Amino acid sequence: MKAKLITREGYNKLREELDFLWRKRRPEVTKIVSWAASLGDRSENADYTQNKRLLRQIDRRVRYLRKQIAELTIVDYSPQQDGKVFFGAWVEIENDSGDVKSFRIVGGDEIYDRKDYISIDSPMAKALLKKQIDDEVAVTTPEGIKIWYINNIHYQIQPSGPST
Repeated sequence: MKAKLITREGYNKLREELDFLWRKRRPEVTKIVSWAASLGDRSENADYTQNKRLLRQIDRRVRYLRKQIAELTIVDYSPQQDGKVFFGAWVEIENDSGDVKSFRIVGGDEIYDRKDYISIDSPMAKALLKKQIDDEVAVTTPEGIKIWYINNIHYQIQPSGPST
């Protein structure tokens, strides 16, 4: 099975979400469900029905996060990465038309809600890996092969911490 990679920043966000859901949000919703259930007839009790549904959604997300977190491998910055594109790199590329794109290469669990992140499994990221500034990169797209040039590579250095 292929290792599921994540940056330390991404891992910390998932842990924070899990902690928030389990320690704060779930107890709040559980109190509401208990209160609504104490009112009697649950079949026509909107508070009970709505919050019971919310509780199931929270539990589903908690199960998912616990499973994902257990399978993740945190990749921290290493000085050997300097000057080349590796996991966690911020990369700026440009094509012959002058179009410039800037993004960070991260794990699949980190790209949601971020337009400036791309997955390590994407064709663009795969083409960029191990390349250097000024290298020409050919990326296979549905429209054909596109040529990009690397303008800049940098890393966001996070302090390392415990991985679990």
